[in-house]
Amino acid sequence: MDSANVLNKLLSPVIVTAALCCAQAGFAQQSTSPIRLNQVGFFPDAKKIAVLANNTASNEFYIISEKSKDTVYKGQLSAQIKSDYSSLTTKTADFSTVKKQGKYYMFIPGVGNSYTFSIDKNVLEDVSKSVMKGYYYQRAGMPLEEKYAGKWHRAAGYPDTKVLVHPSAAGKGRPAGFVISSPKGWFDAGDYNKYIINSGITVATLLSAYEDYPEYYKKLNLNLPESGNGLPDILNETLYNLDWMLTMQDPNDGGVYAKCTDADFNAMILPELATGTRYVVQKSTPAALDFAADMAYAARVFKAFEKQLPGYSDKCLAAAKSAWDWAEQHPDVYYDQNALNKNFDPDITTGGYGDKNIKDEWLWAATELLVTTKDKQYTKVFNERINDAVSIPGWSNVGMLAHYTILKNQDSGVFSAVVIDKVKSAAIAMADKLLESGNKAFATVMGQSKGDYNWGSNSVAGNQGILLLKVYAMTRDKKYLEGALANVDYLLGRNATGYCFITGAGTKPPLHPHHRPSEGDGIVEPVPGLVVGGPNPGMQDKSYYPFTEPETAYTDIAESYASNEIAINWNAPVVYLLNGVNFYY
Repeated sequence: MDSANVLNKLLSPVIVTAALCCAQAGFAQQSTSPIRLNQVGFFPDAKKIAVLANNTASNEFYIISEKSKDTVYKGQLSAQIKSDYSSLTTKTADFSTVKKQGKYYMFIPGVGNSYTFSIDKNVLEDVSKSVMKGYYYQRAGMPLEEKYAGKWHRAAGYPDTKVLVHPSAAGKGRPAGFVISSPKGWFDAGDYNKYIINSGITVATLLSAYEDYPEYYKKLNLNLPESGNGLPDILNETLYNLDWMLTMQDPNDGGVYAKCTDADFNAMILPELATGTRYVVQKSTPAALDFAADMAYAARVFKAFEKQLPGYSDKCLAAAKSAWDWAEQHPDVYYDQNALNKNFDPDITTGGYGDKNIKDEWLWAATELLVTTKDKQYTKVFNERINDAVSIPGWSNVGMLAHYTILKNQDSGVFSAVVIDKVKSAAIAMADKLLESGNKAFATVMGQSKGDYNWGSNSVAGNQGILLLKVYAMTRDKKYLEGALANVDYLLGRNATGYCFITGAGTKPPLHPHHRPSEGDGIVEPVPGLVVGGPNPGMQDKSYYPFTEPETAYTDIAESYASNEIAINWNAPVVYLLNGVNFYY
């Protein structure tokens, strides 16, 4: 994502006229319905809940068939519930007994109609594929052809075959100005840079999604250039970024550069129009550890595809070991961009992804290497860190990823029964707390506290859903699956803003994400399948927000990088969550 504290001074003003907004009926800006529900729809046998977010005196609701206009269900609204995170007062409507497949809308006297929604056994199929396909649109260094990208096809941008070693990254064999090749990879967010640390949690989450539901993903075709090559498409897409990550390791010492970047953020232009000099910047310990963890994980997953990718698994494992060795020799090298800019030119002002608390990175990397190699040299660090507290993960907080790997590899013989039992118990306790402490006003797990609404809050909803699905896989207690589905409903419209937070999905999706290709391509609709950041009361971009309370602090304008940017680490947990729920239902 764009730098957490640096205003993008190059952001072009965005002018949206009423005529332009109305030109595409499906994408017209419209007033938000006070009836908040999953705008995509519901599985026949799943819970179906809508929320009325106003103070109407009405106590009844009706579910009406869009085709026949007949009332198929009449129900009672709940008592009023005051939200803890905004001034909204809500009533809930439960219509779970409506199971017949079809299209419907809700009518509330004195309020009006909801958006139309579907009840269908395949209701999440398109949006589940879309959030995975979102990564294809983020590819650097290749043209997006119309037969794969539709109207969002574009020329290749950022081949990154001639990247300079920044003075901060100079080392033996690679002095400042040395030219390396660092192609492929995903643009990290709304900007055109590529970051190792944010790739860390992103790649791991996608590998975990495949590993947990392999047969499901083997059948899923995303219409990628590589589709049909013998690899599941989720792995084809992940491979595109792994290939780039491998270029970021210095072969002379095993260290890993923090990012491949422009010196500054670009204007809102298409990638092929950006022609600035590219750099790799200082190596760092957290970058090396995230890299080591991803490569060790990838070595396990791709071992099953030796025929399609001869030697790739071994290549990844060798890279992981080398990065770990470098980190052990350089245990406290951190990327401090402000400090580096005082000593090296040119200044680099793109995303810093600074992280100086890396106990969690040590645990994660040690765990992945231990599982893949069964080499006891990683046991010492693992034992030192396994008792550290963990929480819902984020790019700088990856300890829980180690716990997920332990849960997945309980039968590997690597971990003691004591460790496995402790990790299991902790995961179940954390999941139970999520179910107990959710947002009662919107009947979602998302909204545990004000802290859930932060920069990239939609990834919090996604990552909560991952934990709930993993605990469901262990226990088969349906309450965890229903909790995960509640966060799907949150992301797709049952929230205080009334937006479906995925571009191209639902009735009221974001139209103006902070995303350079979407703003620069001249197409009214943004690139589809991208998860925007979501409510963020920090509002660090200083943009105009119509509402500023924790759960409503969201604005659909391109200037708002603090609430409306997209990022690879925000899409990944939503990929896992949507497809996991789709698998079970």
